[in-house]
Amino acid sequence: MSARRRTVLTAGAAGAAALVTGCGSSGDESGGGDASGTPTASDTASPGASPDASPGGEELALTGDIPVGGGTIFKERKVVVTQPEEGEFKAFSAVCTHAQCLVSTVSDGTINCPCHGSKFSITDAAVEAGPATRPLPAEQITVSGGAIRLG
Repeated sequence: MSARRRTVLTAGAAGAAALVTGCGSSGDESGGGDASGTPTASDTASPGASPDASPGGEELALTGDIPVGGGTIFKERKVVVTQPEEGEFKAFSAVCTHAQCLVSTVSDGTINCPCHGSKFSITDAAVEAGPATRPLPAEQITVSGGAIRLG
């Protein structure tokens, strides 16, 4: 085998190894980032959840903890739970789709990102003010017995 071919094969193998390593999981799903404002807890939630849905995963909050016409950000779980109308609970990712900052507040019917000013609707996470161009992804929650659970 020629020296040139050996060099090309070695470089290709090293590149493949780097690619596999780069695509692997470090086990750290915290992703960093921090936000301030709005009350926080430590779990996740989802879009439309029925009050009579069966119990899901880990409890995030009690229904009474989520203000009507507002929401609560769960920084540790990177989720925001909103209550657009009484008894209607929604959950979305708390990671802004523009620059991956954590949203920091929920006020005046919007979920607000402190980094560049993006605002998302508490009803469906649609972009109400940019620079974000995509809505926040929905998260799954269940509401049962006055508890909101992730999943």
